[in-house]
Amino acid sequence: MFNRKSSYALNKKDASAIVYIDANENIVRLTCEDFASEEEFQKWKSWSDENYHTEDNRDVVEGKHNMSIDDLSEAALAIPAIDVVVDRQHERAERHRQASAMVSQIRDKLTETQFRRLWMYEVEQKSLEEIAELEGVSAPAVFYSIELAHKKISKKFPDWK
Repeated sequence: MFNRKSSYALNKKDASAIVYIDANENIVRLTCEDFASEEEFQKWKSWSDENYHTEDNRDVVEGKHNMSIDDLSEAALAIPAIDVVVDRQHERAERHRQASAMVSQIRDKLTETQFRRLWMYEVEQKSLEEIAELEGVSAPAVFYSIELAHKKISKKFPDWK
C-alpha cells in the first residue's frame, strides 16, 4: 500500500525540494538555495528521487513477503518450545517401542497363519472375505482362525479388545 506520508511520497510531490524525514520525525526540505548551483541541486534531487523510489520498491516487496504478527492465527503463534518437541518425539518413540514389543509377544503366541490373518484383519482392515480369497480358503476358516487368535491374545493381554 502506498504511504502518502513517506519520504518517497513527500520528495516526489515537491519538485522544487529534496524532502526527507529526520530522526525526530521532522520533515526537512532542501531547496536550490541550499546548494552551490542549480546543477548540483538537480543532480541530488534526481539521486534522491531514484534512491527513495528504490527504497519504496524494496519496502513494497518486503511488505508482500512479511505478515504482521497480528494477522497470524492463534495456531501459528502456538509453536511449541524445542524441549516440548523433543519430549513428544521421545514419547512417540517409546509408544512405538512398546507397540513393537507387544506385536512381538503376540506373534510368539500365535501360529504364522493366525498372525498373518489377524494382521490383515486388524491392521490392514481387510474383510474376512478378502482374506479368504487371498489365502484360497473359506471365510468361516478365516473367522475361526482370527477368533482363536483373539482368545490366545486375551489370555496374555486381558485388556485387549
